[in-house]
Amino acid sequence: HLVESGGGLAQPGGSLRLSCVVSGFIHDNLDLYAIGWFRQAPGKEREGVACSSATDKGEYYVDSVKGRFTISRDNGENTVWLQMNNLNAEDAGNYSCAADPGSFQARCRMKEKLYDYWGQGTQVTVSS
Repeated sequence: HLVESGGGLAQPGGSLRLSCVVSGFIHDNLDLYAIGWFRQAPGKEREGVACSSATDKGEYYVDSVKGRFTISRDNGENTVWLQMNNLNAEDAGNYSCAADPGSFQARCRMKEKLYDYWGQGTQVTVSS
């Protein structure tokens, strides 16, 4: 139901824009879902990076990406983006988007157990 793209190799200080396209039963109801981006680096636990609320409750960013990453969505295009600027080596990992169907009237949160639907991920490498 969720397909990520846009990963690849970036130099330190560079930028990448990830896309998450939704399909299936989420496709016609994306405005009801909070969408989160998570990443997992080799040997590390998965961590929440940013999320976009279903309603006008705003976004959330983990401290390490504040001011560098921006999450945005277009429900009509069934797409959520993660713009990543000023990348560093710690940003490398497999990035997955996920949909939370239960936080419709609340601000999104980065608790994995809330997210029922997950994409396969897209790999981000940061290296000179």
